[in-house]
Amino acid sequence: MSAGSAAAGRAVTTDSGIPVAPVYTAADVAGTPEELSARLGLPGQQPFTRGPYRSMYRGKLWTMRQFAGYGSAEDTNARFHFLLGQGQTALSVAFDLPTQLGYDSADEIARPEVGRTGVAIDTADDMTDLFRGLPLDQVSVNFTINATAPIVLATYLVAAERQGVARSQLTGTLQNDILKEFLARKAYIFPPAPSMRLTADVVQFAADALPRFNPISITGYHAREAGCNAIQELALTMASAIAYCEELTGRGLDFDRFAPRLSFHFATTLDLFEEVAKLRAARRMWYGIATGRFGATNPAAARLRFFSGNSGTTLTAQQPLNNIIRSTVQCLGAVLGGAQSIHVMGYDEAFQLPSEDAVRLSLRTQQIIGLETGVSRTADPLAGSYFVEYLTDEIEARAADILAEIDSLGGAASALEKGVPQSWIAEAAYQAERDIAEGRRPKVGVNVHASPDDGDPAQLIELTQPDPAQAERQIARTSSRLARRDGPACAQALNLLRAVTRSGQNVMPALVDAARAGATVGEMAGVFRAEFGEFREPAPW
Repeated sequence: MSAGSAAAGRAVTTDSGIPVAPVYTAADVAGTPEELSARLGLPGQQPFTRGPYRSMYRGKLWTMRQFAGYGSAEDTNARFHFLLGQGQTALSVAFDLPTQLGYDSADEIARPEVGRTGVAIDTADDMTDLFRGLPLDQVSVNFTINATAPIVLATYLVAAERQGVARSQLTGTLQNDILKEFLARKAYIFPPAPSMRLTADVVQFAADALPRFNPISITGYHAREAGCNAIQELALTMASAIAYCEELTGRGLDFDRFAPRLSFHFATTLDLFEEVAKLRAARRMWYGIATGRFGATNPAAARLRFFSGNSGTTLTAQQPLNNIIRSTVQCLGAVLGGAQSIHVMGYDEAFQLPSEDAVRLSLRTQQIIGLETGVSRTADPLAGSYFVEYLTDEIEARAADILAEIDSLGGAASALEKGVPQSWIAEAAYQAERDIAEGRRPKVGVNVHASPDDGDPAQLIELTQPDPAQAERQIARTSSRLARRDGPACAQALNLLRAVTRSGQNVMPALVDAARAGATVGEMAGVFRAEFGEFREPAPW
């Protein structure tokens, strides 16, 4: 059976299973016109359905952040200069697995992965090299890091000090969302409770010291990439946001004070109208949570701002140039949904970290959509569409039902301990793969319009070969730097970090002191390992 005939025999739904009628009219939109107007508001006004800012892209285009990082700090620095030279407007740093998991490059367990999936950072010297020639008071930086987020932030603050940049001038975002690691990505180190403590320490520290910096990006993206649908992604993201806010308000922090710097991260996949509706529903849903659960009175505390990462799991190794079209549609969906920042996948990312040609084309995709298509001329251009308003209401209602179920389980952390969201993701991923394998969900070049003449897809792109010597160079560089540091001063700083960790105080000031004294990522993570232990997920049987 062909994919087309299989699709013809089933109910027509969105990717998340919402039934889709042949046509929509005003009768499909709930409530009176006045009630719809109240649900929408205007851009920059409550409930922020139509966008967080009044002028949206007429005032300023979204921030264009192509994810970059590989090899050494010098290698990635060169890529950053290239991207900024091509018109990219901010930076987004990918870290290698050893850095993400708190190991130094010289650790035996780390060597095979040094510089492979991102840049290797062992010390604040590496962070200084990473941004050499890039004025940190003029460029916004996103750090995709979670378990070691406090440590990486400390090295960044030292790098900024060395440039003479005040903390009040730093802009950017630290992902710092550890719950999504337990949920989907699994790059955690410490057990949930101390992990939540470290996340909250960063947010609390930033509220005092980093007024223009987003200390957390509450992320549904990785759960979506792991297999959940758009409705589940929205609900799980909101559940995590509630958990973090409860942790922070439980410390006595004022919600109206820290919440304006919270940011969010959603995937944007290929079901165009569902994705636009999801993003509109997310803003309205967060407004309701911020005002209803946490009593927000500051409008900025209830205004959801988000980064859209286009979906890597939608890319195919078969007919890889088709991925250019897929990424273009996803970028358009993020724009129509009102993203503040966007990353577009490279067409070769089914094989490798994106090549220079691929990342340039991804950036040009954003620039063409922003400058040539006219979609940036007016805010929320799909507002009032019967179909889009129906989907927005339906997604919000269905996500609220899932959120209520998570609440009944004791909240996000408790639900994770019970394994319930993980089972939702696994079931949704399994069903999606079955739909592709059995032709119910068309995938061009895979289960429909595939051709025996396609040949080896790897022949269509130039594969980048990793440098086998990069780990040894990084180890040698770090060894030389450690030999020059003040050993007693570094030991004293690590001892202070250990005492602060044990006492329950905020760890960020002590981490900055340790990074300034030359402590490595592995040494600082080692203090936490010794105090907190390491988490091992229970077997599912």
